[in-house]
Amino acid sequence: MITVNMHEAKTRLSELVKAVEEKGETIVLCRHGKPVAAIRKAAGARGRFNRLKPHPGLKVTLAPGYDPIEPLAEEEWPSEYR
Repeated sequence: MITVNMHEAKTRLSELVKAVEEKGETIVLCRHGKPVAAIRKAAGARGRFNRLKPHPGLKVTLAPGYDPIEPLAEEEWPSEYR
């Protein structure tokens, strides 16, 4: 557990958060020598990178034979661009 005053926490915030992430430390913030808040690793946070999982209902599927990088044919262009 690391105990710091508010001014020191503002000055060293990145360093303190890194200690929480990498070492699992708990940071106790004090005002006038009395603890007022704590920073600890979030519940469920596993590693350095906690990626969100995509929702399966938002998966994009393309029509069979569709090539998204194939140029449009002349008749496929909107009329204002011909």
